[in-house]
Amino acid sequence: MIRSMTAWAGGERSTAWGTLSCELRSVNHRFLEIGLRLPDDLRAAEAALRERISVRLNRGKIDAVLRLRAPEGSTALAINHALVEQLGDLAGQLRERFPAMTVSLTELLQYPGVVRGEAVDPLALQTQALALLDEVLDGFIAAREREGEKLAAAIAERVDGIERIAGQVRELIPAIREGQRAKLAARLADLPHPVDPGRAEAELVLWLQKLDVDEELDRLASHITEIRRVLRSREPVGRRLDFLLQEFNREANTTGSKSVDSRTSNAAVELKVLIDQIREQVQNIE
Repeated sequence: MIRSMTAWAGGERSTAWGTLSCELRSVNHRFLEIGLRLPDDLRAAEAALRERISVRLNRGKIDAVLRLRAPEGSTALAINHALVEQLGDLAGQLRERFPAMTVSLTELLQYPGVVRGEAVDPLALQTQALALLDEVLDGFIAAREREGEKLAAAIAERVDGIERIAGQVRELIPAIREGQRAKLAARLADLPHPVDPGRAEAELVLWLQKLDVDEELDRLASHITEIRRVLRSREPVGRRLDFLLQEFNREANTTGSKSVDSRTSNAAVELKVLIDQIREQVQNIE
């Protein structure tokens, strides 16, 4: 199923140490880039949390935020005396070089780890965090898939338009060939000296071969079949779609460059407009 790279999901659960919350949001990105913001009590779990995200997501710039909020009415706070002593020693060393420097009590208390709440069991909290992350990832992926359905529908609609235009061009080809043949015959008739009919026919065939777009239309039909197959895939398809669009664009450009008729020229322009619209959608697909 097609997944968008843009989504948001969040959740929370109660623990023995307070309310643990998790929030995930993402935007499109060429690769998978994970940004994590964690409370101090979960710093040791960062690698495990990153791995859990990378197993389930393939592309996108992911911002993951986990917070641990102390339970209401909790007053069990303690000072980390060892850390305070270390900070005091550092402040004394710096004061020798910067006599005007001062450190207020408020600034000291705000330093991470100086004030601690109730003792936390790191392994138990990590287990809770991973379980919560799994729940949020479920909702996050579901949101990506819902948005992906809309993107797939928009792409499919434009692919139908490409197929319709390609069919119109194919129907025009016989009339365009006859028109070119008639133009050449009229020019030959205006020449003061007769031209060998065999030579004229050979030149006409070469000219029409240069203008022939049957191969481009056949390849375009093949790409249309492939992109529809890809849109039904359950694997990440963003890069595959991007490659297919390069092929679509190549056929549209060649069709336009070979055109000798305003109708096929306009059709080539319409093809490129639809291809660009699909490309905009594909930029947001995982």
